[in-house]
Amino acid sequence: MENMMKGISQEFIRFIVVGIINTANYYLCYLCFHELLNISYMMAHLAGFALSFVISFFLNSYFTFKVKPTLAKFLQFPLSQLFNIAVSSVLVYLFVEYFLIDSTIAPILSVFITVPLTFIITGKILKK
Repeated sequence: MENMMKGISQEFIRFIVVGIINTANYYLCYLCFHELLNISYMMAHLAGFALSFVISFFLNSYFTFKVKPTLAKFLQFPLSQLFNIAVSSVLVYLFVEYFLIDSTIAPILSVFITVPLTFIITGKILKK
């Protein structure tokens, strides 16, 4: 039991590291689209998310869960990200429109809510 908890803990730490890399990649794309190209915050959010998706799959496969990426897993991986994009999009919208949080900060806040839930879903998909 202790080894199982230690393994999960190490995986979660690696997931956080990959998440930081993915978030930085996503946020850089988001800011470029939103601030430099003057694209709406929601379109910039979706475009940044899409661009960071493929990198996320390979980092989570090789580094986080230490599994071989396969086409089948790649095709299933969007299920974990579908949850993430749905919840994060709703949160970004709520933060900007209802809580009046700046649109450059709202995506970062949504990450704190979606990361733990996405870890569980991603692990289930990649470890099949």
